[in-house]
Amino acid sequence: MEKDSNYRDRVYEIVRRIPRGRVMTYGQLAEILGEGYTPRTVGFVMHGSNEKIPWHRVINAQGACSTGRVVLPHDKQQRMLEAEGIKFDERGRCDLETYVWIPRERQEELKTQSIKTTLFKG
Repeated sequence: MEKDSNYRDRVYEIVRRIPRGRVMTYGQLAEILGEGYTPRTVGFVMHGSNEKIPWHRVINAQGACSTGRVVLPHDKQQRMLEAEGIKFDERGRCDLETYVWIPRERQEELKTQSIKTTLFKG
């Protein structure tokens, strides 16, 4: 049980740092957290978050909200993000290259390793 709590805490620690008007993807979070984390498990953790966690800033790899069947009203997440200045197209997707947030330490790591992030796969 302690491991599960630590798991959630690690996810929430990063999500709390996402600035207003920016987003991260479930996959991006899983990649940063490392082995044993998947986009799906990050989604389960986010589903269990409380109002102190900016859960609405975590979206899918296509730049869309994935909470339509989980949160009521179904468009709540998108409306919350739009209130922060994020623009969505007619398909309900935002431009990840414009709005995605990468933690500073991750930016440095990516520069140092000269690796291509899997952030925009989808």
